[in-house]
Amino acid sequence: MSRIAIGSDHAGFDLKQHFVGVLQQHGHVVHDLGTHSTESCDYPPICAAVGRAVRDGDAELGIVIGGSGQGEQLAANKVHGVRAALCNDLYTARMARQHNDANVLSIGGRVVGTGLAEEILAVFLATAFEGGRHARRVEQLMQIERDEAANDYEAANDHEAANDHEAANDHEHDQPEH
Repeated sequence: MSRIAIGSDHAGFDLKQHFVGVLQQHGHVVHDLGTHSTESCDYPPICAAVGRAVRDGDAELGIVIGGSGQGEQLAANKVHGVRAALCNDLYTARMARQHNDANVLSIGGRVVGTGLAEEILAVFLATAFEGGRHARRVEQLMQIERDEAANDYEAANDHEAANDHEAANDHEHDQPEH
């Protein structure tokens, strides 16, 4: 079966715990990245950790769960290579995998009941990527990500060069006059 990374904030904790049991029952290896209680916590680091586990090959798929799942999806998608999809219904879960090759499922623990959540999970896990014209579109998405990363790198280097130049000018003005 699959290796699956899973994480949630406090609002998604109960559903995460339920999913861990369901996944293990079906023979999946589950890497639980937190949170480990219903105590209020911030979701971005947890969801980024799930995304990184998928990106780095430590997991084939990821699951992030929050109250609505929206913030968790956004946080996971900040990790390059992640295609997280918010799926609070069966159709979206199927299309996310079939057409978008989603590799992280985001779900709202306060939006869907446990029974529907289990069905969404099952559809997400069982649906294969269709490829074909969809592969071209997924590649276009990934190219946008690469282009943005290159722009970020260039902007950071421009900023660093400007700071170096400014520091050099400041240093010149610090020299005592003769």
